[in-house]
Amino acid sequence: MTDAAQIDTTQLWVVIVGLGLGSFGLRFVFTGLIGDRTIPEWLLRHLRYTAVAVLPALVAPLVLWPAATGGTPDLARGAAACATVLAGLLLRNVLASIIAGAGTLWIVLWLTGGGGL
Repeated sequence: MTDAAQIDTTQLWVVIVGLGLGSFGLRFVFTGLIGDRTIPEWLLRHLRYTAVAVLPALVAPLVLWPAATGGTPDLARGAAACATVLAGLLLRNVLASIIAGAGTLWIVLWLTGGGGL
């Protein structure tokens, strides 16, 4: 590594400790401050959608700007995303959706001669 690629040790530890404190603080708000109180129904209703929103937020960049193609959208990943959503809507089964998406990705890559996942 060159000197330009390295970070100062003090600066690194400040970032690590800061991120750790921020992460602890976010969790403490729910467990420490309001953990023993009844959460209002309207807040519970909104919290139910957190997990549903996180997965698409993680997957969308992999479909729209895949690293395997240098950031260019391609047919295989788009088809796999569509197959996953369609299987999820029709079958209401997470495992079936995952299998449909993975199978579609592999089949379309094989048909189009795309090498990498």
